[in-house]
Amino acid sequence: MAILSPSTCHFQLRVFMNSSRFKKSDQASLFSRINIFALFISFAAISACSSETEEPDRTAEVEARLQTVIEKYDVRAVDPTTLGAPSIDDPLSQLGKKLFFTKALSGEQDTACASCHHPSLGGGDDLSLPIGVDAVDPDLLGPGRRHQSSADHWDGGPTVPRNSPTVFNFVLYEKTVFHDGRIEAVEGGIRTPNSELGLADPNAGDSLAAAQARFPVTSAEEMRGFHFAANEGDDARLLLGKRLRGDSGELDAVAVQNWDAEFAAVFGHDVQPMVNYHRVAAAIAAYENSQLFIDNAWFRYLNGDQDALTLAAKRGAILFNTPAADGGAGCTTCHSGPAMTDESFHVLAMPQIGRGKGDDANLRGDHGRYRESHQPDDKYAFRTPSLLNVTETGPYGHSGAYADLESVVQHHLDPLTALENFDLSQLDEGIQSESLMYTAEESILQLERLRAEGKNNLPLVQLSEGEQADLMAFLQALTDPCVQSRECLSRWIPGPEDSDPDQLRLVAKDRNGELL
Repeated sequence: MAILSPSTCHFQLRVFMNSSRFKKSDQASLFSRINIFALFISFAAISACSSETEEPDRTAEVEARLQTVIEKYDVRAVDPTTLGAPSIDDPLSQLGKKLFFTKALSGEQDTACASCHHPSLGGGDDLSLPIGVDAVDPDLLGPGRRHQSSADHWDGGPTVPRNSPTVFNFVLYEKTVFHDGRIEAVEGGIRTPNSELGLADPNAGDSLAAAQARFPVTSAEEMRGFHFAANEGDDARLLLGKRLRGDSGELDAVAVQNWDAEFAAVFGHDVQPMVNYHRVAAAIAAYENSQLFIDNAWFRYLNGDQDALTLAAKRGAILFNTPAADGGAGCTTCHSGPAMTDESFHVLAMPQIGRGKGDDANLRGDHGRYRESHQPDDKYAFRTPSLLNVTETGPYGHSGAYADLESVVQHHLDPLTALENFDLSQLDEGIQSESLMYTAEESILQLERLRAEGKNNLPLVQLSEGEQADLMAFLQALTDPCVQSRECLSRWIPGPEDSDPDQLRLVAKDRNGELL
């Protein structure tokens, strides 16, 4: 029996049903006039039209198209040999791991860096908006984490105004950090909130990760708390350095001696004081930069493994990497390069939830990059995140408004409809309705203005349901299996074999009491 393509089968069956020899009046009695054997043969012939029989030819066609796209648009995988990423086994990274998980770096000793950036939670906290200080249970992370209702600053919702970005693959960033880019590479060094726009901060450290590690401890909502250093007239970082080396009297002698020994083992005894926040930041940066998770199916395919991707993921890769003007989805307009981000700022009109940053007339909005640059086109613009491991790094958007990746894709395709149909039930239980700010009208207007002026590059494309499914298959191929495995991630999570210098380690658990 000849095997026909699906399109050929469907066409011939349609011709047969509509032919003069097969009137509509006869169609109803067709199956009463054929014998069982003929019926079996008919079904067998139709089954030969299944997509499975076409798979080899279709696969070859898609493979050829994808290879053309890769060559035409110079698509490449990350080359880890060019990054200088430290190993998690390096002594500095190991010290950074212990510092990342100690609550001694928070003002009230109730929060660690890992409270909002835990490896088992995608390098974030699995919440739309973080709950940093004053949690009911400091060791409970993710859904179920709550503020203490007795806190004098508590109003029923998360106090941190923006979603916790993942620290996975931090080492890939070369230009900007944070949703608004308030830490960024500039001529002569790194600009931070402690320096003017465009000017390097001499205390920033030697990497974006080191610069970033200096600032959560200064935020009252994230780690500092609402009393520590509030009236000291002193930098919280200086006070934390004094704490770890015993000058403040807050830690007992054993903890101080332990930290001194930990730092001496890495930095030596030559420079005093042995413990200071500059070294804390350097160690945390090494730990964060060691979290390089790029062993995904897409990169394996780009490196020569043609079987690494499914057929759907290959079709999705074609859509993703083809500009909208050439019939693709135009995703690389913003998610470009091996890190899959241009590290720039774009207006997407993402839903604004939570308390915001005090912008707009109601003081509940967030003007994004405009808060730093004061350029009108930057109002409501936020940094493009990397898409590596994107299936594990939700909720999504600067305010964590979307709980699932499919909704984010829908929003990119049609922001206005997505906002009109926004599902409030996807938000964390801790975001009460009275603290919800769901007014993105201004950012929609900004998006439309920029589009009209040709200044915004969020492409206007239409994708069928099948194409959207293919795009999702490709996005799923960007995940390194290690970030889905507690066993694999255990190297980045302190265990019983790791020293606990101050006995203030965050031992994270979920709402069911299971260790993360």
